[in-house]
Formats: sequence, C-alpha cells, structure tokens
Amino acid sequence: MSAVSSVSFSDWMAGVQAEVETALSDFLPAAGAEPAKLHDAMRYTTLGGGKRVRPLLVYASGDLFGADPAALARAACALEMIHVYSLVHDDMPCMDDDALRRGKPTVHVAYDEATALLVGDTLQARAFETLAGADTLPPARLVGMLRLLAEAAGSSGMCGGQAIDLDSVGLALNLEQLERMHQLKTGALLRASVLLGALCGKDLNADELGALQAYSKAVGLAFQVVDDILDATADSATLGKTAGKDAADNKPTYVSILGLAPSQALAEQLRREAHDALAPFGEQALRLRELADLIVQRKA
Repeated sequence: MSAVSSVSFSDWMAGVQAEVETALSDFLPAAGAEPAKLHDAMRYTTLGGGKRVRPLLVYASGDLFGADPAALARAACALEMIHVYSLVHDDMPCMDDDALRRGKPTVHVAYDEATALLVGDTLQARAFETLAGADTLPPARLVGMLRLLAEAAGSSGMCGGQAIDLDSVGLALNLEQLERMHQLKTGALLRASVLLGALCGKDLNADELGALQAYSKAVGLAFQVVDDILDATADSATLGKTAGKDAADNKPTYVSILGLAPSQALAEQLRREAHDALAPFGEQALRLRELADLIVQRKA
C-alpha cells in the first residue's frame, strides 16, 4: 500500500480531475473525426464538466493498493463514460426530459434526440473498449473487471435502478424500496468505481473486499440522500441542472419520505458508516474518507 500523501485533499482532487480530463480527451474520438456530429457531441457532454466523483473514487481506492497508473486512468475514464452516457439518456424526453446538465444545454437540446441516443450508446461501447485496453493487468483479473462494470451498468445495476425509478413516479415507496432502487441506480456504479480502482492494484482477499463493499454501500446511499436534499434546497444555478424536478415530477425521494432534517441526519450517519468501514486500512485510506466527507458535505 502507498504511503499517505502530504498533498492536500483539494490539490490531490484537482490533480486527479485534470489527469482524467486529459485521459478522457485522449480516449474519446478526436473532434471533427467522422462521423463528426456524433463525435463532437460525445466530447461536448463528456469534457469540461462534472465533479468526477467516480474517477476520484477509482484513484483513491487504487492509491490504497498501489495500482498501476495507466490502468487507473482507463478504469476511471470507463466509469465516467458509463456515467455520462446514463446522464445523456436520463435527460431525454422519454425519461426525465431535462434541458440543463452540468450548467449547459443537454445533448438532445444542443444537438437532437437521435444524436443524444447515439451518444449514449457509443459512450457505453467506448467505456468497455477503454477498460479492455488495460493490458498491463493480468488477463483473468481484467476479464473480471469488465464483468463487474457490465453488471454495475446493466439491469442488475444502474439500468435496473433507472427502470424502477421510472415505474415509481407517483407511487408511495417505503424506505426499503427507495433504498433498493438507489443501491442499483446510483450505488452500483460507485461500488464498481471503488472495486475497479482496487483491482488495478491487486486481487482482493475476502476482508479487503468486505470492507470496500461496506464503504461503497454507505457512500452510494449517502450520495443519493444528499442529491435529494440538494434537489429540495438548492437552486438550478448552483446545481447546474434543474432544481426541484423530483417534487415537480412527483418522484419518491428521501426528503419526501423522511423529511428534510431526518434526511440530513441519515446522510451524516452514512458518512460515519463509510469511515468505520475503512478502519482495517488505517490512515492509508485517507483519500476514501475524504471523499465520503465530500459526498455528504457538498453543496452541488
């Protein structure tokens, strides 16, 4: 495991975000390459925006296990491509029908619906192509990582959670049902981010896997709880997307089920659980702890 860095969290985070931005630009098709409209739209939506929470989790987990830098960059970019594709499809009229994402017009608004559909499809394919290029890793481990990413993105993960979300509009879900939906829709990719980062360094034993899964479960739920809080309390300019949309669309949220103050208390409880899960790693897990704090304490 690597030594705890003397670099501040903000400087570390800025460095990872800059590295990922460069890597994404390299892994995406070049601007203007045919078909130019599709490739330009892919770059438009992927580059120059977003918190890069999933790549940050990849790097923080990888740092804990001395991961190969080239493999880390590929894993981080693959996760971000899957995430961005999901946002592009999420924003389309057939889903959430939103016009603003990361502070600029959504892809179907800036281009058109057909292009937005193809951008999502192509980003998903590009994600697996990118991760498959991590040929410095043992082949068997890399195959397992590709399977993990596929499961996190598919019907047993993100897409399954989105399907439940769409079917739940106007319904009175209980807390257990809401948690299940978000463990799939949001939590699956965050878990994959933590595990893929670690697997860029080594095969995990049962104790390491259990600790990382417990951490991932806590931060995955915390991320969604805070999202629900911010949707109810922040404005569109701060969020970079349309605020208040969950209530307007009559979607079940932690705030609508628990109320605002209990949701804030739950987010703090989950932050503590994430910290506790990392106890076996000691101070070496500093970056993962700091990211749990960031996820809960963010304002956008």
